[in-house]
Order: sequence, then structure tokens, then C-alpha cells
Amino acid sequence: MNEDRIKGQWKQLAGQIKAKWGKLTDDDLTIAEGNSQYLAGKLQERYGIAKDEAEKQVREFNDRF
Repeated sequence: MNEDRIKGQWKQLAGQIKAKWGKLTDDDLTIAEGNSQYLAGKLQERYGIAKDEAEKQVREFNDRF
């Protein structure tokens, strides 16, 4: 799914993102608003994972939708 489409369906996806990555706050998701790079950065911060791993997880999540 491309980033424009993600932004268009953000409200629906936000719940699924929150279920997958429960350490993300509502504020994180509001600010992210479909921005994959921001989301990956927050995953790094909240879960202490490497940048490459965070980007991979976001990419895999995007590919499911």
C-alpha cells in the first residue's frame, strides 16, 4: 500500500497499529498520520530496536494492507 493510501485510511489503520505496537501512544499515531518514517522512528524509540528493523516492521505492516 502506498503512503497516500495509508494516509487516506489512517483512522482505520491506527487501531490496528495500536494493537500491534501497544507502546505507541495516541499522540504518536496522531502525529504520524500515515508517515512511515515517523512511525519507524517511534518504534525505535519505544521498543529499542535498530532503524533497519523498525523500517522493516513498518514495511511488512504496510504490505499487509
